[in-house]
Amino acid sequence: MASKKTDLSKLSLDDLKAMKKDVEKAIKDFAKRKRSEAMKEIQAVAKKHGISMDDIVGGKGKKAKAAPKYANPANASETWSGRGRQPAWYKEALKAGKKPETMEI
Repeated sequence: MASKKTDLSKLSLDDLKAMKKDVEKAIKDFAKRKRSEAMKEIQAVAKKHGISMDDIVGGKGKKAKAAPKYANPANASETWSGRGRQPAWYKEALKAGKKPETMEI
């Protein structure tokens, strides 16, 4: 595609800034448009082969929350999966001499 050259030296600073802003927006819009076109093509191929996008990308969103493994002996509604940071009640129970196995669900 041939483009008309603009003599940038004849433009004011405000004009140059406005042009820069327009060019940046056009580049961003171009990238969005190309991504959208690519996604439509991928979806069409997947549909043609009877495959869902979730099958291709391995599902969406967060992973399922881990099942609770331990319960607070003083309040069974407070649970912990055994992953991540230990809750205060778990730490306190350990300090009080409880064994982790005794708090397992």
